[in-house]
Amino acid sequence: MLPCLNKKLFGAECMGCGLQRSFSLLLQGDFVAAFKMYPAIYTLILLFLVVGINTFKPFKFSNKIIITLAIINVAIIIGSFAFKNLI
Repeated sequence: MLPCLNKKLFGAECMGCGLQRSFSLLLQGDFVAAFKMYPAIYTLILLFLVVGINTFKPFKFSNKIIITLAIINVAIIIGSFAFKNLI
């Protein structure tokens, strides 16, 4: 696993800390632990899936879906970051 430069230099986790480990847990089949490690993992996968499908076969309302998923992801990432650092 790649070390977090932000955590190494400043001693505080960044908003992406846990993503690698979460993806690794997901590949191992530990879905609950993956969610606990990085709560936005499933919505990020869904976002990348929609963007990938839209790249090769554009569909109606894709922009609204992508923007909505992006906003949801940002909210989850910021919320979990704040939760981890404040509690």
